[in-house]
Amino acid sequence: MRKIFTGILLAGIVACQTSSPAQGQEPGWTTAREWNRGVVGWNLGNQLECSVPGMDVESVAIGNPEGAINAETAWGNPKVTKRMIRSIKEAGFNAVRIPVRWQSHISNERAMTVDKEWMARVREIVDWCLDQDLKVVINTHHDKWLESRPVYANKDENCQKLALLWFNIASEFSSYDSRLAFAGTNEVHVRDIWGKPEAENLAVQNAYNQTFIDIVRSTGGNNLKRNLIVQTYVCNPDFGLYNGDFIVPADVEGNGNDYMTVEFHYYNPWDYAGEATFDFWGTQYRQYGPASESDEETMRRFYDTVAATWGSQGLGIMIGEWGVTDHCKGHDQTLVHENMTYYCKTFVSEAGKRGFSSFVWDNNRFGNGMDMFGIFDRWKGMKVRAPWILEGIRKGKAEITE
Repeated sequence: MRKIFTGILLAGIVACQTSSPAQGQEPGWTTAREWNRGVVGWNLGNQLECSVPGMDVESVAIGNPEGAINAETAWGNPKVTKRMIRSIKEAGFNAVRIPVRWQSHISNERAMTVDKEWMARVREIVDWCLDQDLKVVINTHHDKWLESRPVYANKDENCQKLALLWFNIASEFSSYDSRLAFAGTNEVHVRDIWGKPEAENLAVQNAYNQTFIDIVRSTGGNNLKRNLIVQTYVCNPDFGLYNGDFIVPADVEGNGNDYMTVEFHYYNPWDYAGEATFDFWGTQYRQYGPASESDEETMRRFYDTVAATWGSQGLGIMIGEWGVTDHCKGHDQTLVHENMTYYCKTFVSEAGKRGFSSFVWDNNRFGNGMDMFGIFDRWKGMKVRAPWILEGIRKGKAEITE
């Protein structure tokens, strides 16, 4: 093991697990590039990554407080059902990303043991997805002890805890087939600072990624070649594509980069997709009113840079979150929604043509303005409330397979 693992307990775990790493491995395992190719996915947003009712969202506390099992509904959404997952399959998606916060469901902090009831709930939802033949991603999401402290002072402790946590998660799912992928972290950043990181922030993110790869591979079996997803700092591609900011982790001997994916999030251009300053995007829509300067050619050039930087190294590429918030500021709403359809079609199509997977963000929020990324109404039987978004995704997916 690398120097990052200094704990006696962890060293013992690894020594025990690496004696026969390939035992039980599924034959015909898919590479990360194969896993991502053709994937048009959906995010189960604002569900399993919620904080415990009454707990500060930014708390770094690790434990299993009273009522923790109810975190799933703490941000105003109903419990996830099998019917919800079936609706995603019926809508044309072929993968689900399940963000998961673990820090509020830890029964033993020294070993980062996950509460059995919470682990069973995560596993149940994963199983529902697989029953629908959907590919699945689970991650660590809003684990604030990890995400909000990417500094040298916390590096060793956090890497140790991250390793123990992922040992427990990976062991729980070790027998699952290649449709299940693991993502090590989420949007790691110093609290409230989303801009350019310091060198130490980048170094800690790279350490998190290497820790994640090392410990999951050490559990052996199907995890030896499972698609493992690593992230750029704050999942911003600009903090990974340039200046050597992102270091591709070393995988076990024989794997190369074949079973590893790089993840970034892309709510771009933010002035259109997130901030909603502009109603329009794309060259053909500029005739209707002020539009973002970023357009189709901007998107294509960016995707080409990603493919040349990471795809050329044999890595899979995943856009773990993207979306366009519902908005309209004085223009004809039908036209604005038509433009959103066009944006979604272009986004999914251009990503898919380069072999990138894409997972649209859906937080079950509806209205006009920022953070209105809802598509399916989970309170009303998964009624489609944003058909213009779904239509664009379907059109983009169709162009990938042409």
